Amino acid sequence: MTNWPMIEAGIGRICPGFAVVVAMTMLVLGCGSENVRSGEAAPARGDGSPVIVAAGDIASCASSGDEATARLLAGRDAAILALGDEAYERGSAREFGQCYDPTWGQFKASTHPIPGNHEYRTEGAQGYFDYFGGAAGDPSRGYYSYDLGGWHVVALNSNDCMEAGGCSVLSRQVRWLKADLSSSEAARCTLAYMHHPRFSSGEEHGSTPEVGHLWDVLYAAGVDVVLSAHEHNYERFAPQDPDGRADPERGIREFVVGTGGKSHYEIGRTLPNSQVHNDDTYGVLRLTLYPKSYGWRFVPVEGQTFTDVGHARCH
Repeated sequence: MTNWPMIEAGIGRICPGFAVVVAMTMLVLGCGSENVRSGEAAPARGDGSPVIVAAGDIASCASSGDEATARLLAGRDAAILALGDEAYERGSAREFGQCYDPTWGQFKASTHPIPGNHEYRTEGAQGYFDYFGGAAGDPSRGYYSYDLGGWHVVALNSNDCMEAGGCSVLSRQVRWLKADLSSSEAARCTLAYMHHPRFSSGEEHGSTPEVGHLWDVLYAAGVDVVLSAHEHNYERFAPQDPDGRADPERGIREFVVGTGGKSHYEIGRTLPNSQVHNDDTYGVLRLTLYPKSYGWRFVPVEGQTFTDVGHARCH
């Protein structure tokens, strides 16, 4: 487990202007390797770039972790990405009303959700779609897209992929994704999110090869970032292709953010390209979407010190 206490400061104050010898340690401080290579600093704060705050595996009436992470959302002018498994154990109407609504539900109007596997323990994820309404998209699909600043954002339903042939090259979601990304080619930067991670070093679930066809389409379209959850831990990967080969030029950077508050799953033997990981801290990932780049910061709950900070350019 990586647990590096860091000063809660902007990446622009941490990385630029250091001597060459310090550049050798930038990755340890959490700065993206792209910054070390290019010397590019993150844009100044307050430039009006949109911010998203994301986590999955969130609310349980048997846990207080979601109460702690919900406090991180208060007072933030941000779009909230709920990365699935919002209400344990079955995503029922009662669990959304009694477990999720008092905490993360305070920010429902700003939330762009996707369903997790636990939501489908209720037939058709009915509790989820009833709770979020139109924000969750067509209940027969559960995937949709939107623009945020200069970024195109794609919300995917990876539960389809868990069924035989569910995410084949001819499946409805894969065909929709190709068309959506083709129509958004004007966007310089693109982010996608789905509940199941293509890559994970977690011991409970690990990687999900079933979402490979979604990743194939995302990679071919030059998508920059994919967010996932499912594993109840945090992990950041270097840019890689759908087969897990490092690709610093066109690869997708994946963040696994299953740290919303339900519980913790241990990290096992780390996969190639895994750069930072933690399995004992609840928190949220804060992403600033600049016009040509993005900055990230893992924000831990009160009393915890683990964080991860960086900045990278879009393709």
